[in-house]
Amino acid sequence: MVIDILIKFCGGFWSVKDKCQKYKNVFLKKSLLFIYNQYLIKRGSYVGLDAFIKSPPLLPHGILGIFISPKAKIGHNCIMYQHVTVGENVLTDSPKMGAPIIGDNCYIGAGAKIIGKVVIGNNVRIGANCVVVNDVPDNSIIVPQKARVIQREKLINRQYTYKNNGFFYYEKGNWIAESNKEILNKLEK
Repeated sequence: MVIDILIKFCGGFWSVKDKCQKYKNVFLKKSLLFIYNQYLIKRGSYVGLDAFIKSPPLLPHGILGIFISPKAKIGHNCIMYQHVTVGENVLTDSPKMGAPIIGDNCYIGAGAKIIGKVVIGNNVRIGANCVVVNDVPDNSIIVPQKARVIQREKLINRQYTYKNNGFFYYEKGNWIAESNKEILNKLEK
C-alpha cells in the first residue's frame, strides 16, 4: 500500500522508471529503485530498467505478470495484456540470441511470449498465448496454432497424492484411497 502511494506521488510507474535512470543522486536513485522493484514484485512482474520504451504501453489489465527484458525495445502506442513476456534469449549458440524489437502500434494479447532477437513490425496484432520466435512483418496478425482434439475411449483425470502409506485421489470434496491394484502398480513404479 505504501509503495503504491509512493509510486503515485512520484508520477506513476513509468515516471519512476525514467527517474531511476536519470537521477545522479545515489540516495535518491537507490530509494526510487527500491520503490520500483517492490512495485513490480508485488505484481509478479519485471520491467528491465534499461528497456527502451518510446512511450508507456497501454496495459488494460495493469502490469500483472508483465515481463520485459532490459535489452528489449518497444515502440509507441503498444497495447499489452496480462502475462506478456518480451524476453531475451541468452543461449550463446542460438541464431536468435538477443532481445526483441517491437514496432509502433502493436497489440499483444494475454499470455503472448516474444522471445529472442526478433523484430516485430509496426501495426502488428499478436493473439493470446502466441509464442513468437521469428520476425513479423508490418501489418500482420499472428495467431496460435488451432487446438486439436485427441479422443480416447474414456479418460480418468485424477490427481494422486501419497499420504498415510497409500495413494489417494480427490473426488467430490474428499480424499479417497485408491484400491485398484492395476492403478496402484503403475503409481508405485
